[in-house]
Amino acid sequence: MRAIDLLTGPSAPDLWPGVIAAVAIALQCAALSVLIVPKKLAFLGQGISHAAFGGVGIAAILGVSAGPGFVIVAAFCVLAAIGVGALSGRNKLSYDSAIATLLVGSMALGAILLHIRLTNYGPTPMTGGWESLLFGSVRMVKPMDAPLAWTAAAFTLGVLFWRWRPMLFWAYDEPAAETFGVSTGLMRITLLTLAAITIVVSMKLVGVVLVTALLVLPAATAMKLSKRLGAVTVLAAAIAEVGVVGGLALSFETDWPAGPCMVLALLALLAVAWATGSVKNRFLDGTGRKFLP
Repeated sequence: MRAIDLLTGPSAPDLWPGVIAAVAIALQCAALSVLIVPKKLAFLGQGISHAAFGGVGIAAILGVSAGPGFVIVAAFCVLAAIGVGALSGRNKLSYDSAIATLLVGSMALGAILLHIRLTNYGPTPMTGGWESLLFGSVRMVKPMDAPLAWTAAAFTLGVLFWRWRPMLFWAYDEPAAETFGVSTGLMRITLLTLAAITIVVSMKLVGVVLVTALLVLPAATAMKLSKRLGAVTVLAAAIAEVGVVGGLALSFETDWPAGPCMVLALLALLAVAWATGSVKNRFLDGTGRKFLP
């Protein structure tokens, strides 16, 4: 197989960092997807990634290079996520309205700041341009980027492990969670902040489209196969990893872009789960007992 030849041949040192980073990103995105899907935050990945344009504008007007620029963009994304949390919640904007508000405002800010920079000071000193901060490719991941992906994954998974039960309670039944003393505001800000960190790291390494898919499709697929939260969590992680590895294999075999291949693999798994669930529902009721005509 061409994939095996590539991963064991002379090009292996250039490809393995991307594979290792993608596995880490899939794991943390899958865990977050179990919380993001029931809270109807499917467009959070698109919203935060495009809001990062505001951070790019700030980095441009400050005249910083790509390294410090990425830190500024990351900080801006976290602040944008906190802004979504502040604008949403009870008796406030819905999540999609809050995300849209922050997205358009951030992009407008970024566009104005970039215009001021280009008009008055000339091109930005960012190596590779601002596009390198917003759009990545698995095949372009550098050896130093793989540890970054695993550090972000370890932090995200550590926080989720620490607060998993109250976050699940809040995600699936917010009114009841509040009644039982769960700080719903803290859970909302925690999830949005972790998602922002994940998005800003992931979009730099694997691109906006893939990180958006990984934040939604694993849990959406797992929920077609099981109604038990424990099983959904494990299945989501497995589905994300299978989709990423399968998509990479398809990319290596066909020489197609890696990100779209992984998205197609995740969509194929969703289609299989959908078909499996439809077949099961024809013969079983919700308790797993066969229907009797």
